[in-house]
Amino acid sequence: MARNVSRLHEQRGRPRGRDAFDEDPSLDPGLPDPGEDLPRGGRRRRGIYLLPNSFTAAALFAGFYAVVMAMGHHYERSATAIFAAMVLDSLDGRVARLTHTQSEFGAHFDSLADMVSFGAAPALVMYQWSLHSLGKLGWLAAFVYCAGAALRLARFNTNIGVVDKSYFQGLPSPAAAGLVGGFLWVLSDAQVRGADIAWGAFAVTAFAGMSMVTNVPFYSFKAVSLRRSVPFITLFLIVLLIGLIAYRPPAVLFGLFFLYALSGYGLYLWRRLHGGSVSVISTSTDEPDERGLHG
Repeated sequence: MARNVSRLHEQRGRPRGRDAFDEDPSLDPGLPDPGEDLPRGGRRRRGIYLLPNSFTAAALFAGFYAVVMAMGHHYERSATAIFAAMVLDSLDGRVARLTHTQSEFGAHFDSLADMVSFGAAPALVMYQWSLHSLGKLGWLAAFVYCAGAALRLARFNTNIGVVDKSYFQGLPSPAAAGLVGGFLWVLSDAQVRGADIAWGAFAVTAFAGMSMVTNVPFYSFKAVSLRRSVPFITLFLIVLLIGLIAYRPPAVLFGLFFLYALSGYGLYLWRRLHGGSVSVISTSTDEPDERGLHG
């Protein structure tokens, strides 16, 4: 009798719910913790959030649409779809941070969408428009670009914790897509046939693909703060740039991405000539998590 009474007191004193299952693994039904979706120690959440992933899905659709339009020989629509994917891709991360809806799912979904929109789509569109006339060299250039985008995204995901946030390691895949798509768009707008400029398309595609896997630093613009006051001339220049883009979108956008693609190499040479470091990998080993990363 005393034994049964003691057991009854133990059961009354034992907490119910998830804690009780934690104490006895055999009683665990395998359900997730109620707070499992909350960020712990700065880690991303595990949930799936509608708003930021909707922008990612739209960017993925734009990349797919670009390929479909190229199959129908609507190359200007393909180019505009690639640039639309760039705009949508720039919004999903910002929306996630503003609404505190970052998640592991969103990060992986974004990488896969980028591979389609900025890796496969530009390569296939450029091949369909111009590179096919070069035979094997044409699809080789397209493959170099596609593989460069895949390697660039994989390296970005693995080095995200040790790279200087002010710079990108290699040409970003959206900028590479903008360079290729802008080249196609500006020549299509000028009524130039892709077969007539095949070697130029080969050079631009191969240059964009190889630039993505180099260690050349490209400014990321992440250090620019939108909350700081700026000189009046800055606002005027932004308005002027918007007007120019509205006047001749193909030429202005291609010019911007062409200059950005060259800026990384200019910065690389400047640092080389002045004895500065050209690597964007952090060399600090003060943090325990960084030990062994810089060997």
